[in-house]
Amino acid sequence: MLTSVDDTATEVRPAYRPFRVRVSRVANLSEHFTRVTFTGDDLDTFGTLGLDQRINLIFPLDGVGFSDCGWDDPQPLPDGHWYSRWRALPNEVRNPLRVYTVRAIRPADRELDVDFVVHGDGPAARWLADAAPGDEIIVIGPDALSANSHVGSDWHPGDAHQLLLVGDATAAPAIAAILETLPPERAAHAIIEVPDAADRIDLRHSSRVTVEWLSRDGGEPGSRLLPAVRAWVDRRSDLVGQTLADSTLADSTLADSTQNVAESSDPDALVWDVPEAPTGAGLYAWMAGEAGAITSIRRYLVRDVGIDRGQVAFMGYWRRGRAGS
Repeated sequence: MLTSVDDTATEVRPAYRPFRVRVSRVANLSEHFTRVTFTGDDLDTFGTLGLDQRINLIFPLDGVGFSDCGWDDPQPLPDGHWYSRWRALPNEVRNPLRVYTVRAIRPADRELDVDFVVHGDGPAARWLADAAPGDEIIVIGPDALSANSHVGSDWHPGDAHQLLLVGDATAAPAIAAILETLPPERAAHAIIEVPDAADRIDLRHSSRVTVEWLSRDGGEPGSRLLPAVRAWVDRRSDLVGQTLADSTLADSTLADSTQNVAESSDPDALVWDVPEAPTGAGLYAWMAGEAGAITSIRRYLVRDVGIDRGQVAFMGYWRRGRAGS
């Protein structure tokens, strides 16, 4: 999903702006995960929300570098015109744009960490294969000087006392960042699918957080997630039962129209539904990854289990068979 300028903002500065950065360090976390640390003179004003906040990476083109979209012009920075200029470029000189999440930001050090999943042969994968200190890139990220610098995050658990996070490898950086910020009193279970067992990375979290790593070992991305969620629901029947009892739908029919899960037949349709923060909910589920797999999990939780759809956030970060890396 493209993170673009917040057109409804009344403040002078939009929520997001371009940051010209360069590679500082490249660290291989595992066979399929690589962390790139970027540095830039103005990263001291990069937004610090973290969590699952989305950013755009603009990659250079061979023989072109970066087409002029006003990345460094004083006016396009506050008014957001870089995006319309980028969209207006001919395809052959329009720099590839891909969506990632912030793994860590250290404004005082002017450093930004982004974790990449190593897969495919798209522009991001090709750039990553040769990335080295000094290489330049452009990050479209949250502007700490904007009153709307918090947009681009879909983590809204409200006061739910049990959190369920589910995702494939593309969602692992966001899940890791969320778990690191949870206060010790918040209970959470994370289910993360990775290509193989060697991709399990160390995460920092409180004692009330449990992490279940799934190795797909050659299986289709996302294929291990739904069975794991089913098993978790079976193990936590006490929690699920209480969640249903507390739901405003408990004394009505689960077939009520508010529980219908609208699903488009358009293969290119956006798979993305983020409810407002629930109040008084026992469970809040956050799911991200391959669109088909995430849609199946949401359908199971809402239609089969009966969880209020207002307690389930799901984001299709990518779609099998569509370019994205």
